Amino acid sequence: MMAELPTPLPERRPRRLRSHPKLRDLVRENRLTVDDLVYPLFIYHGENVRREIGSMPGQYQLSLDRLPEAIAEVQSLGIPGVILFGIPDSKDATGSGACDDGGIVQEATRLIKRLAPELLVIIDVCFCEYTDHGHCGPLSDHGGRIDVDNDATLPLLAEQAVSHARAGADIVAPSGMMDGMIRAIRHGLDRAGFNGLPILSYAAKFASGYYGPFRDAAESTPSFGDRRTYQMDPANGDEAMREVAIDLDEGADMVMVKPALAYMDIVRRVKERFGVPTAVYNVSGEYAMIKAAARNGWIDERRVVLETLTGFKRAGADIIITYHALDVARWLHQD
Repeated sequence: MMAELPTPLPERRPRRLRSHPKLRDLVRENRLTVDDLVYPLFIYHGENVRREIGSMPGQYQLSLDRLPEAIAEVQSLGIPGVILFGIPDSKDATGSGACDDGGIVQEATRLIKRLAPELLVIIDVCFCEYTDHGHCGPLSDHGGRIDVDNDATLPLLAEQAVSHARAGADIVAPSGMMDGMIRAIRHGLDRAGFNGLPILSYAAKFASGYYGPFRDAAESTPSFGDRRTYQMDPANGDEAMREVAIDLDEGADMVMVKPALAYMDIVRRVKERFGVPTAVYNVSGEYAMIKAAARNGWIDERRVVLETLTGFKRAGADIIITYHALDVARWLHQD
């Protein structure tokens, strides 16, 4: 005897739109494409360096002579842009190498523009990879507390951005979370004749534990303390809105939320409130966790990566900076 069906039967049946793979494709609300991706590259001093980063399997520090191989792969997969981080052969208290027209990232930019002039080159504008103390600007004594000197850093950020612009950068992306950094950089670029160069601000950059492997990659671990006096408290969302508003008012053309995975609520709020092009940085710790779980057979790497990046799109991200970019591009081309 058949069990009696509940009365009344459901009139609305969402499962109807999930019944066939092609139907699911037709009604899909968000689509991840190769055009969403930016691939980070770590440029290392010396020659013939292609050193895998232990905490970031599949990612490498590359010397300039090994950079063309990486650029060729990025091009072949149709990834539209790269973001560059430099590890120089010497560091000092002010990070002067970051402003050197012959510096490692400036040379990398010129090389990429010769090899692939259509590829977008984004430059991370900061000092932590260039200072001998690992902080994001020159230091000063604040009543017995040593910290980054915000106002002394501003003209140096402008100088660094102009140097990258001269080298051929398509976008500059200041990441140090200094108060007034966008106004200083915009003013510096405009005075130098680069008023058409866009700024992608790390406007909502949180003092996150997810950055750990990046410190290995960029060799930028602070020699003392941490960066909580200038990066944001992970508990704060309203403050992120204020930071984004300030940077847009000062001249940012695009903004970024970093990290991505634990901050998708911030991405959604930024996109809904400001409606500007919004990037997320799928950071090193997020990447490393997926890689570790996949290597242990605990998750399906492809499925989890694509689901995660699609989640960023659903939250409102227009641009996804991710170490998964090469794999994602291959997977998307296969589909």
